[in-house]
Amino acid sequence: MPRLLAIGDIHGCYTALVTLETFVEITPEDTIVTLGDYVDRGPDSRRVLDWLISKDKTHKLIPLRGNHDLMMAQSRNDQDHYDRWLGLGGYAALCSYSPNGKADAGTLENVPQSHWNFLSNRVLPYYESDHFIFVHASYDPDVPMSEQENYFLYWEKFSYQPRHASGKIVVCGHTSQKSGYPIRTDNAICIDTRAYGSGWLSCLDVESKRLWQANQFGQTRKFYLDDVC
Repeated sequence: MPRLLAIGDIHGCYTALVTLETFVEITPEDTIVTLGDYVDRGPDSRRVLDWLISKDKTHKLIPLRGNHDLMMAQSRNDQDHYDRWLGLGGYAALCSYSPNGKADAGTLENVPQSHWNFLSNRVLPYYESDHFIFVHASYDPDVPMSEQENYFLYWEKFSYQPRHASGKIVVCGHTSQKSGYPIRTDNAICIDTRAYGSGWLSCLDVESKRLWQANQFGQTRKFYLDDVC
């Protein structure tokens, strides 16, 4: 049956991403919600964005915007934003665009227009299904998702928030879990499991609560949320 799948922060970890895709056996019938932070820190931001743009043509992809994706888009037109982005992982992203290999960084001019279009026009601030809210960072429990401030959507850390006013469970990323396991409350689930470090990239079937993980070494594992949190 078609599944509603959420994928956590990818951060340029293309090897983990394609390993996870195969492990989960993602099909065009599945709905894939990617929770943002596609770029920075990991080695292959460019290939991750190529993968997303390709899947957007063949699958039911719902790509959300993360704070790192936002910083990259903002860096194009503002020097202060550019300098800040470089210090928060953007240098690794630029290295993936280098015309001379990854030994040195490329420039913003090396980024294809299709990538700028994706980061600026295609990604969404949030997504709601019948029973779940998907967002990169967090939420104000008393405010409809259409009225949320950017700080909550992209920057606020995971916390023990009350249930959102809609009654829906929130699925988010952004707050990386060094343990490699998601963190969960009665009201929200965070599946950023630190793919760019020595951790894992996570994919959650939100209905069954089954979770698959892959890492940059090509290793995989799977379990149910109830077994770990």
